[in-house]
Parts: sequence; C-alpha cells; structure tokens
Amino acid sequence: MKKLILTTLTFISAIAVRAQEITQIPLYPKGVINSKPAPADYQENDTKDWAYKVINPVLLPFPADKSNNTGTAVVICPGGGYGGLSMVNEGFNIAKAFNKIGVSAFILKYRLPSDLIMKDKTIGPLQDAQTALQIVRSRAAEWGINPAKVGIIGASAGGHLASTVETHFKQVVAGDKSISVRPDFAILMYPVITFGDKTHQGSKDNLIGKNPSQELVDLYSNEKQVTPDTPPTFIVMAEDDGTVPVENALLFYSAMIQNHVKGEMHIYQAGGHGFGIHNSKSTEEWFTWCAAWMKANGF
Repeated sequence: MKKLILTTLTFISAIAVRAQEITQIPLYPKGVINSKPAPADYQENDTKDWAYKVINPVLLPFPADKSNNTGTAVVICPGGGYGGLSMVNEGFNIAKAFNKIGVSAFILKYRLPSDLIMKDKTIGPLQDAQTALQIVRSRAAEWGINPAKVGIIGASAGGHLASTVETHFKQVVAGDKSISVRPDFAILMYPVITFGDKTHQGSKDNLIGKNPSQELVDLYSNEKQVTPDTPPTFIVMAEDDGTVPVENALLFYSAMIQNHVKGEMHIYQAGGHGFGIHNSKSTEEWFTWCAAWMKANGF
C-alpha cells in the first residue's frame, strides 16, 4: 500500500496497552465544504475517549489484515448526541471487532452540527458520512476492498447519522456525485431514528434546532424515509434504554417490513444505553449475531 503523506495521530486506546499510530485521512484536503471560519474560541478538543468541536473531519482507517481480509468494509459513526463523539466505546472498539472477522473499518470523526462553523448544520454530518463512503470506494483497491461491499454502522446519534445515510442516499450533498453514497448494508446500535414524540431531544435540537419546521422534522425522522431501496439493515437495542426510547428501533424495523427491506432486529431485555461492543447485562453477544447476519447476506 502506498504510504500516505498525512498527519499521524497517536492514540492510547482503552482496548490496548500500547500506543497505536493511526493515519488520518482528511475528508476535504482542498477545503471543508459547507463551512465558515470558526470563532477563535471554537477549537477541536480530544480527550482520552471523546472528540468535541470537530472542524476538520477525518477518517481513521483500520484495514483488515491480508490473512483474513473478506473484502468488506464499514464506515463507523460514533455517537454522542450530535454534541460529541464516543471515539473509543463506539469507534475503536467496534473497529477492532470488525478487523477480527476480516472486515476493514474506517472510523469517521465527523463534524458536529453547529451554526458557528457551518452554513447549513442540518446537512454537515451527512456530507461527511457520504464523503467517507466515497473515499473508501474510490480507494478500495488500496485496502483490498470490494466497492460493492461497503456498509455503515452508527451508535446512538451516530445511528441516526447511519440511518440518514441509508435512507437519504438520493440526496447527494457530498462532493463527487459520480461515486455512490448508498451503503450496501447498515448496522444501527441503539439508534436515534425519529424526531417525533419518541426522539432523543438533545440529538434533535443539535441537528435541526429547537424550533424546526415540520418539514425538517419529517425529513430527519428516518422511519418515514425508508423505501424498498433502503439497504439491508441490522438493528440492536435494549428494552430498558433510558436515553433513546426503544420505539426508535421498532419504528425503523416496522418501516423495513412495510417496504420489504431485509434485516434483523435484536432487542435485549436489559443493557441500557451506550453498551458498545459488549452488553454486560447479557451473556449473548450482539456482534456474533451481526457477523452471522453479514455472512448470510454475502457481506
């Protein structure tokens, strides 16, 4: 693989004792789209586990090892209520799990919606996610990826972003319209789906504002955007989620059934919100079910 002349991020992961050097791939090397100059006090802030106030979005690649590479790839959208990004629990941990089953993973450090740095904050995260898919597909040969086996996964508000990507792909808001932004499959972890009565209010307010039009509410209530062209989708959630009502998963899955979209939904009886790769309230591993589902669908 040709070595990229890019900046390098040193990150001490909670899942590894040693430091890892991770190459960052800027989404917009020629200038961030839909942006305006950030105020002096608006600066990117990375803690041990989280990222905030992202101004220059990047992809963090975790290519599958050649020894078990399946040719499948997934773009990972960490959650955080559209106010932060859970880079470890819903990013690095997920990437490592996919690597173990031969799937290349790309963590998306996307811009969080803000009127301070965006001309239109409602499309900012979607632009970054669509651009990420385009980058992975356009450079698939470098990582041994089949461009027809590129999916997306998101947790919580990242699940809202992933569900937006898989239902709004005909609305191309990214740069290169010649490369498909439709994911081949989607995985939604305790996702925010609706901006209706059962929404997560913080995610809704951050993305579309506190006084959005009904048209905007409906547009980003993604259970209303499912069509027969929506890609196969795997959903996992816990019934006792106290942050995002479980109805979010039920609404999306019901829409999938109505539109004959293939998929699976698994609802734990307990586990709360934000359990990541491992639900400590259960002896059953959702990722095992997910891997089996991917295999059954040829991914």
